[in-house]
Amino acid sequence: MQRLYRGAVFRGDSTKKVVYLTFDDGPVPQITPLLLDILRDKKVPATFFMVGENAERYPELVQRVLAEGHQVGNHSYTHMRGTEHTVDEYIANVKKSDKLLYGTRLFRPPYGRLTLKQKRALINEGYTIVLWDVLTHDYDASYAPQKMLDIVQRFTRNGSIINFHDSVKSGERTLAAIPLVIDWLHYKGYEFERIGSIDGRH
Repeated sequence: MQRLYRGAVFRGDSTKKVVYLTFDDGPVPQITPLLLDILRDKKVPATFFMVGENAERYPELVQRVLAEGHQVGNHSYTHMRGTEHTVDEYIANVKKSDKLLYGTRLFRPPYGRLTLKQKRALINEGYTIVLWDVLTHDYDASYAPQKMLDIVQRFTRNGSIINFHDSVKSGERTLAAIPLVIDWLHYKGYEFERIGSIDGRH
């Protein structure tokens, strides 16, 4: 995957004991506010890759995410699967979210999939493509919170970008797992940063 998507970000600063929590597919009122409450109580920043349709529907949640010190990224307007669309269709869909997300240049492709031509076009448009190196599978109903914690414990290293979702589909599992994950990462001495601090541009 890293060879295929050369030029994308899979991991942050590996010279520091730091991790980056990321959440895809929101914001939604059933999950995102509860997640923000946990992050506030734990004093942990995160990055939210938002679907434009949801951001348009719930602008107050976008504003709250930013007001509480988190970062936002673009996850396309309709959670578009890149491999099923042309380059022009894909780029237009991504750009439709720009104003809704205050011009962020961070982008994460839905499903972690896009074509090489789409990747090059996004980079030429000035987007930083952000993927991950720790996938929790919180969207999978067979993955209990303890199993997600086990994944984090096994694969996290300096600079890891950890993938979760603040969607209705995964929300209950995510909300149950996040306190466990944060507490363990704190115990292991990790600090938390927003994705934007990787390149200093956001």
